[in-house]
Amino acid sequence: MEAATTLPVKFTASAKAELIKLFGENHDPSKMLRIGVKGGGCSGLSYVLEMDEKSERDEVYEIEGIPCMIDPAHQLYLFGMEIDWKTGLDARGFVFLNPNASSTCGCGTSFAV
Repeated sequence: MEAATTLPVKFTASAKAELIKLFGENHDPSKMLRIGVKGGGCSGLSYVLEMDEKSERDEVYEIEGIPCMIDPAHQLYLFGMEIDWKTGLDARGFVFLNPNASSTCGCGTSFAV
């Protein structure tokens, strides 16, 4: 498995800590973290952040020491994005800070370009 060199996304320190925690609790060596998009949500596209098996199309990255994969077709929507983890009173979960989004929904998991 050869990792690509240019990182399309980055994690904040809090996102990295939460992902490491999740990897430790539910580690299946046949799966990696998938970062992607899918059609749907109130703005047109929704983010995907899940453990999944690698497909032939996926490009593999090591981001902050975490093995990740991204379908190349999704990179134009994700390039430059920062993934954060929030634990405040108003929100708890991963937050996607995407410079490519022209609009986002109120929940922050759906966007348009």
